Amino acid sequence: MISLYSEKEAKRMVAQYPGIPAELALRVYTSRLLGGDPSLVLHGGGNTSAKIPMPDIAGKSREILFIKGSGIDLAGIEPPGFAGVELEPLRRLAILDSLPDEEMENELQVHKISARSPDPSVEVLLHAFLPHRFIDHTHAEAILILTGQPGGEGIVNEALGAKAAFLPYCRPGLPLAKAALGVYGRNPGMEALVVAGHGIFTFGDEARTAYERMAAFAGKAEAYIRRKTRGREEGAIRRKPPVQEKDDFFYARLTQIIRGAAAVKTEEGGFRRFYTAVRATPEMIRASLLPEAAGFCSSGVLTPDHAIRTKNKWAFVVRAAEDEPSLQEGISKVVRDYREIYDRSFAAQTKIRAVAWEKRDSAPRVFLVSGAGLVTLGFTPREARVAADIAERTVRAKILSQKLGKYEPIAEEHVWDMEYWGPQQKKLEREAPPLLRGQVAVVTGAGGAIGLGIADRLLAAGAAVALGDIAESSLEKVYAFLAKKYGRDRLERERFDVTRYESVERAFARISRRLGGIDILVPNAGVAHVAKVENLDSEKFKQVIDVNLMGTFHTIKAGVPVFRRQGTGGSIVVVSSKNVFDPGASFGAYSASKAGAHQISKIAALELADLGVRVNLVNPDAVFGDKEVPSKLWEVVGPERMKSRGLDPEGLKEYYRQRNLLKVRVTAEHVGNAVVFFASGLTPTTGATLPIDGGIPAAFPR
Repeated sequence: MISLYSEKEAKRMVAQYPGIPAELALRVYTSRLLGGDPSLVLHGGGNTSAKIPMPDIAGKSREILFIKGSGIDLAGIEPPGFAGVELEPLRRLAILDSLPDEEMENELQVHKISARSPDPSVEVLLHAFLPHRFIDHTHAEAILILTGQPGGEGIVNEALGAKAAFLPYCRPGLPLAKAALGVYGRNPGMEALVVAGHGIFTFGDEARTAYERMAAFAGKAEAYIRRKTRGREEGAIRRKPPVQEKDDFFYARLTQIIRGAAAVKTEEGGFRRFYTAVRATPEMIRASLLPEAAGFCSSGVLTPDHAIRTKNKWAFVVRAAEDEPSLQEGISKVVRDYREIYDRSFAAQTKIRAVAWEKRDSAPRVFLVSGAGLVTLGFTPREARVAADIAERTVRAKILSQKLGKYEPIAEEHVWDMEYWGPQQKKLEREAPPLLRGQVAVVTGAGGAIGLGIADRLLAAGAAVALGDIAESSLEKVYAFLAKKYGRDRLERERFDVTRYESVERAFARISRRLGGIDILVPNAGVAHVAKVENLDSEKFKQVIDVNLMGTFHTIKAGVPVFRRQGTGGSIVVVSSKNVFDPGASFGAYSASKAGAHQISKIAALELADLGVRVNLVNPDAVFGDKEVPSKLWEVVGPERMKSRGLDPEGLKEYYRQRNLLKVRVTAEHVGNAVVFFASGLTPTTGATLPIDGGIPAAFPR
């Protein structure tokens, strides 16, 4: 590692934040430098601080400790990401022998200078007790590799020199803070403190000094490892086994089976589902084939800070069987065994401590699959990616550790302490999740007005949504609109043709590889053609049948194997039409195709109930959309209807509003709300048809 500090960039950062102290602006700058290096910190790990004199509301000067907020990512931190805490009240806590978590939390909240600031980092007391103005803390991999070796203290001394002090693993909070203060008392000239299992702290009177010391000591550790491992190889790495590439269909089956096996049953009888992330680089596939691969899974985290993201132990799938029944059976057994071991260990740890921890779910977060690489789980797509990033770097670090000597994990009881430590738990989302959190929805015909409205409401309800359409420009427009509103974290798009089963099947495989599987299917793709029966061209009729009927059939059919592999039920909500019950003249192709799709959907409701899959239908009418994303149906139908009635576009909309019983204008969002209702499973309903038309008596379901 080398220093990336730039005086020019530092001055630019100070100028960027004229309303805050220059020291804090520089603290932001060097924090981002640290956070931008994944070998130092990942996703909210590590912390940085600055002690800055500031006046209180009465103008009296006091020293404020600005420390990174708990769980905030250093890579993109802004000034509000630092919590300001009065320093003196915290320093007085050094006289205590113990400090319960609740008391520490109270002290931190009472002495924050702003109620709106985030919770301070879990290491706030260490930063307060030490006198240095700027303190950096990272989980530098090279340092963790050194402290994870037998005789780690001697190795650290040899690699880093006398300016780096060493502490054995110590529980975060008051115990670690007091131990660090004691080391400083004996080594006032130290420039760094290495704590086994926690990484490294560096200090300085300037932000640049603390940062560049971090770069220097991490660089020394990296150089030591390179020097000591030069020419050494181990296990299958030496043989470099060929990587057999597997296609999207294989990884789709793998992720669908894994997320289904790991899904958490709820008290209501449903499931809390996961998203997945796949890391199938040649490097990770080769690592999964090493004789030590199972040991990577059982040997624990590099630092307890990772336990809330990956849990301490991982699941190892001995071989990724190509035949589906064997793959499903093998993964199901791996997950069952993992849960049993986790539950037993949890019970033992709570008994030893005589505490009543609220148990997290027992499912693994990381799967190392022999011959296939890594698959990770998270209750959000981001959580799955965070676990994957940590797992990928952990595998690399453990391979280096084996080459250097031997990897010795942190004692398991310490990791349990951190996984269930209150300040750590606060990094995880504790609020009730949105209605459809954890579910993956696929909406076909997503480039039109109704597709947009459905996708919008599904995203608002917490689902991840994959947009599907054959028209690329329309698809991109809807994707851009939704990405601006909701971000890209839960949004995917796939161009595919619903009239071709293999196109749908491939798209579902790609979506599953990226998100884990599919839980909600919304066959919405549709086209229209206006012609009386005597003038209806056979080819035009077939085109409408291919999209509206065959497209619905293909979408449902391709979804069935996905639902079967996952084993957690699901929901299919077919966008049908008011015309099924109340057809109109010159609209035979559309009405007949929608009636056929309606009927095949009812058959699917009969056949898929055994899988826990509910199939329901919504019948919209007169959904026009807007200029940005218009209804493709009304682009075809509208001109003829306006001509026959002598109306302009607004007049036509008003005509249809006045036609329904409730005298309302039906919107795409109304259709989306109906889809969310059926997808939520709040009622035990399947085979139902829900009109979204403001009330058209002739179209009442019979």
